[in-house]
Amino acid sequence: MTLRRVLSLSAASAALLPMAVAAAPASQAAPAADLPTCSDLDTAHGQYHSNTFVGRTFGIPRSITPGTDWTTYTATLTNASAKQLKSFALTAELGSYVYNEGERDLSPYGDLEYWDTSRHVWKTLRRADGKAGGTVPGPTTLEPRASVHVQLRFRVHEDLPLDQTYDAFTGIVGTSVDHYRDTDCSVHGNADGSFAPHKG
Repeated sequence: MTLRRVLSLSAASAALLPMAVAAAPASQAAPAADLPTCSDLDTAHGQYHSNTFVGRTFGIPRSITPGTDWTTYTATLTNASAKQLKSFALTAELGSYVYNEGERDLSPYGDLEYWDTSRHVWKTLRRADGKAGGTVPGPTTLEPRASVHVQLRFRVHEDLPLDQTYDAFTGIVGTSVDHYRDTDCSVHGNADGSFAPHKG
């Protein structure tokens, strides 16, 4: 899933936010996955507001050196709407934007983990296709002005080819189901930050 940076705000210190995932049962696979987005339903009318989520990240540096230690950061996603968000699900991502044919995604060359607050261990997120990312446990509903905080860490492998420029990112994506123009649809929001890998 491509993350949209327009909702992202970055800061230099992670000390401003709790370093934990809100205690809640694990979410199942998002039922919103096969639904049209509410914004797509709205292309001709301009009435659906896509400001449901506000996201922030703390602790993602502007650049990293592949093969170095883990980089730990915090991501928070807030329900900025006036209604309860239902069928809420969280995923986390690590990757890079691919703009041209022949460019590679950074994701298979990286590792991404989240802090499991119930077991006090780091847990790896890896998709079946080998890319770093996956579902993060979280609440299945989110009340107005409520937030979820996730502590994550990532690293990029030393064997990442540096023969191209990577527009890389990492963060979380929140998804919920809404009802708009007599149709069930999905709403997405993200909290992510950008970085660039470079030679040490």
